[in-house]
Amino acid sequence: MAIPRLSSLLRWRKLAKSDWLVASIGFVLFVFLLSFFFDPTSDSVPSVDRSPPIASPPDLVKLTLSSKAKERGAFCLDGSLPGYHFHKGSGSGSKSWLLHLEGGGWCSSIASCSARAMTMLGSSTYFEDEVDFQGVLSSDPSLNPEFFNWNRVKIRYCDGASFAGRPEAEFKNGTRLFFRGQLIWETIMDELLSMGMSDAKQGILTGCSAGGLATLIHCDYFRDHLPKDAAVKCVSDGGFFLNVPDVLGHPTMRSFYHNVVNLQGVEKSLDHNCVAKPEPSTCMFPQKFLNNIRTPVFLVNPAYDFWQIQHVLVPASPNLDKSWAKCRLNIKECDAAQMKVLHGFRSSMMDAIGKFHQNKAGGMFIDSCYSHCQTLMSATWHSPTSTRIENKTIAESVGDWYFNRKPVKLIDCPYPCNPSCYNLNFT
Repeated sequence: MAIPRLSSLLRWRKLAKSDWLVASIGFVLFVFLLSFFFDPTSDSVPSVDRSPPIASPPDLVKLTLSSKAKERGAFCLDGSLPGYHFHKGSGSGSKSWLLHLEGGGWCSSIASCSARAMTMLGSSTYFEDEVDFQGVLSSDPSLNPEFFNWNRVKIRYCDGASFAGRPEAEFKNGTRLFFRGQLIWETIMDELLSMGMSDAKQGILTGCSAGGLATLIHCDYFRDHLPKDAAVKCVSDGGFFLNVPDVLGHPTMRSFYHNVVNLQGVEKSLDHNCVAKPEPSTCMFPQKFLNNIRTPVFLVNPAYDFWQIQHVLVPASPNLDKSWAKCRLNIKECDAAQMKVLHGFRSSMMDAIGKFHQNKAGGMFIDSCYSHCQTLMSATWHSPTSTRIENKTIAESVGDWYFNRKPVKLIDCPYPCNPSCYNLNFT
């Protein structure tokens, strides 16, 4: 059955102001619900543990299907054309470009990729005609003070391998699946370069979740294709996935990435120094290649990332202790023993970014919220009630780092110390 266009479902223009933020949260989570690796028991839009601020009117930007994709063979999983949403910059931002790579999980088998190909995460047939630009994409200077007038682009995700799949991995037995993520990335980059990005003075590549991982994978490619004198940096949001065993001792995420890499031929898109070593699929984990990236990188990540807790640390399983059922969906339901495990997960993240912490060009904002993807919504990116560390919002922190005003290495104290967090509740 076809999935209706989300713009029709949400009917943005008819929403009251108090509903816009709730709808935007619903959109972000709708994308996650469609991804293969999302918990099927979480069938409702989550709530937040404190009242969100009044959101600004929607900033709707039209979809453009790539004009170069067909001739390049850059197709979504189902063979449809990939696309993006482009908001032209103005004034002081006319020579500055910010590209956002959409996220939404991965697919690791013929069955899961075939299912994904019938959603907006695998086919442009289901893309919305317009999307709301919020957070780092917003054109409102009060909500996006540093980048509001830049050229801003949201690149849609329809390949299932963090824009890194390769066509040589496709099946030749009539299976109609296209593994063209790398081609999609290169094709849309070429298109944007021809639209003025080749003259950029400033550039940022960013992305959320699987798009945050893609940001790290393609960061140096982005740098190398912009002018040498341009100030170019990368911001990964919720993309620092950990290679840790789950609570049952199983290597759930490592096995999953192994299947993604083998199915879609991702190996050639990963860090060459890393994949020269045994088991190339471990090079999907940023800890393995982050310090090899030449371009300055900023990490935005919650230490208690709800997606990773629900799918990496405590994935749904018939063998899982039922006491985890509520905890994994609402951090406030965790008992002392479970919190000890979650604090251990935070410690694993601190260990994984330990060497990067010494990188003078790098920056980070590691909060202690039960959240995921915090740059895309104004409530968490920059507003009077946004999440803060040392009284700085994520937007202020990224701005200080990007414009070299000061070093930014912000790491929050352990949960539940930060009252400014928007903690999601899936129960």
